[in-house]
Amino acid sequence: MRFKTEHRFLSGFSYASLTDIVLQLLIFFLLSSSFVIQPGIKVLLPKAEAGQMDSKREIIITLTERGTIYLNNEQVTTETLGGKLSLALRAKTDQTVVINADRTVSLQSAVQVMDIAKGVGASKFLIATEPVQQSIQ
Repeated sequence: MRFKTEHRFLSGFSYASLTDIVLQLLIFFLLSSSFVIQPGIKVLLPKAEAGQMDSKREIIITLTERGTIYLNNEQVTTETLGGKLSLALRAKTDQTVVINADRTVSLQSAVQVMDIAKGVGASKFLIATEPVQQSIQ
């Protein structure tokens, strides 16, 4: 017995499978984006009305509320900060040193870090702040 086969094109297209794929991709990206964690050290910066953003690469020293010190995301102590900072400044002596100090850190701790940085050759300093949110009235 011989069956007759016809070769003809489909006259309609079913969007059901395409819709399922798009919906699954949407769910995947929504769920995975909530798990993205911002890298870095948690610091509550002091607020300032006037400030400017600087996009060039600097040396960043972070002071946390617990008293730990980080040099470019690497934990250091006050004793080792000078040596590691001098190595970072050796590549480019006119680099800006940015102090990311938590707002609860004492001024004495920030000044101590700045003294260490000045002692190894840093000359330009910035203190990182957070912009004040303007209320709309």
